Amino acid sequence: MNKPNETTLIERCIKGDRQAFETLLIQYEKPVFNAAYRMLNNRDDASDVTQTVFLKVYENFDSFDPSRRFFSWIYRITLNESINWLVRQNRLAPLPHDTADQGKSPEQELDSAQRCAAVQAALMTIKTEYRTVIIMKHFLGCSYAEIGDALEIEEKKVKSRLYTARQLLKDALTSSGIN
Repeated sequence: MNKPNETTLIERCIKGDRQAFETLLIQYEKPVFNAAYRMLNNRDDASDVTQTVFLKVYENFDSFDPSRRFFSWIYRITLNESINWLVRQNRLAPLPHDTADQGKSPEQELDSAQRCAAVQAALMTIKTEYRTVIIMKHFLGCSYAEIGDALEIEEKKVKSRLYTARQLLKDALTSSGIN
């Protein structure tokens, strides 16, 4: 369940405590941005979506169900906003691998810069529903249960979708010369 500190912060936010909201924002800003960036492949778009997510969280705290995990709720908002952004930009279809952003990212600063760029490019070639489970499992470290909760699907469906997503990602990487 939620950490006691997080639960207390959420209760304070529901009562209108802006300082508690700022604490949650600091805690979740980077993971929300990373999820949006992995979905959108554009830093500016991810930044805009991140701002929208926190605005929606602030405006809708009263609709948050404390029996559910805050983590799942905020990631579901992030995924929905990212998908809405893609629809508005008419970018929901998979992109060719050579159109992925090759700009400098934190991952590219590591020794495996080329592999990270290739993985990101390959991610952008698979459908959003498959990309989402890959991102949540392998980049955000979510469990099957957390993914299922956030996407509102059964854990069995998460595993099936993740298996297919991995196969699609593997095929995309193989076709681009990465083994």
